[in-house]
Amino acid sequence: MTMAKTKTKTVWFCSNCGADFPRWEGRCPSCGEWNTLVEEKVSANPSKNIGPADAGRSKVTRISDIEVTALERIPLPSKELNRVLGGGLVPGSLVLLGGEPGIGKSTLVLQNILSIKSRQVLYVSGEESAMQLKMRADRIGRPGDTCYIVCETSLETIMNHIEQVQPGLLIVDSIQTISSDELDSAAGSVSQVRECAVRLLKYAKSSGVPVILIGHITKEGSLAGPKVLEHIVDAVLQFEGDSQYMYRILRGIKNRFGSTNEIGIYEMCQRGLREVTNPSEMLMSGNEEDLSGVALGVTLDGMRPFLIEVQALVSSAAYGTPQRSVTGFDSKRMNMLLAVLEKRVGFKLIQKDVFLNIAGGLRVNDPALDLSVISAILSSNVDMTIQRGVCMTGEVGLSGEIRPVTRIEQRLHEAQKLGMTTILIPRGNLKGIDTTGLTIKIVEVAKVEEAFRHLFA
Repeated sequence: MTMAKTKTKTVWFCSNCGADFPRWEGRCPSCGEWNTLVEEKVSANPSKNIGPADAGRSKVTRISDIEVTALERIPLPSKELNRVLGGGLVPGSLVLLGGEPGIGKSTLVLQNILSIKSRQVLYVSGEESAMQLKMRADRIGRPGDTCYIVCETSLETIMNHIEQVQPGLLIVDSIQTISSDELDSAAGSVSQVRECAVRLLKYAKSSGVPVILIGHITKEGSLAGPKVLEHIVDAVLQFEGDSQYMYRILRGIKNRFGSTNEIGIYEMCQRGLREVTNPSEMLMSGNEEDLSGVALGVTLDGMRPFLIEVQALVSSAAYGTPQRSVTGFDSKRMNMLLAVLEKRVGFKLIQKDVFLNIAGGLRVNDPALDLSVISAILSSNVDMTIQRGVCMTGEVGLSGEIRPVTRIEQRLHEAQKLGMTTILIPRGNLKGIDTTGLTIKIVEVAKVEEAFRHLFA
């Protein structure tokens, strides 16, 4: 009596886009990336259940005949997480949460599900033991009476646990550790990640249970696994921050049920993550002493405005070549602004060291912070302080003009809410904006020289 052998074949998968090829090539023909094809052994008869819907039960419907019902969301205890998701979890949705190791992904998810009392939650852990999760839950200080833990990496076993528990919310931590017995490749490979994600997607859509997947981040800062993983899920959230600082930002990269312009801000504390409802307060030092080289700028991250403190230090170059050190801002853009200061305004900084820092450990890409950057640099260069209660916003062009910025009304309201008395904005930026309810003094400037005359007169 002979046993049937499982037939396997060798396939080359692209780790970037997930496409498969019968032989190795230096460049992926699908996405054009170099050296991304990896060799994997897969079953010659793969599972046919690779789609979220059954073609035998599907039917063609005219778009005008489709009835649209109100989308009922499942609110989570964290208001910041609800904001990024667009109001809460959508039943049957598949959400991918990514971030660097130790950034707090598991803590964020665990402290939310431990506070849920209206439905049972199944937490599948492929990396940590049940004792580690229990210790973290005790540190967070939540009861978690409706949360069930299972430590498993086999997809088939996980599906059996799901059928037994019948959860109202499923957490998989992490998707790179789960593997299916139907494939011969190792866990974390392109084929395993894709197959497990598709199977979980089919479960979510058929049962209406939302599923949250936790994923890893590569050295380049992108989500690990094939790019097709991001196409399978309904929402991609990225948890980011500097390990040297306590603040974390939750950012929506993709969201089929909401906007990707919202962000959530958290502070890492001893008892878990604390929501930061007013980010402007954490980004301003609150120093009562007037210091040179400090300027307040009104920036915008997504749809959320906040005030941020820009710090600059200009000193004589100690060595032959002057230094240019930047933290939290684009170094190339700072060099451009220094060239504008020298060419258009006449300040010679070529033989001086320039150090720039964005307070709070955040990285800002908003061009509206340009005016604050050059004001802080000039304040440190001439050793003159900017008057207390003055903030500014505006993009600086190569000819020294101050260009209009987006969402100026939100920036004005944020500055007024935090007690600012004066704000410098680009000239012509108030067209069509109603400012009757604003008490803050608005100063419109068109050139860098006008702004400097107002700040240092």
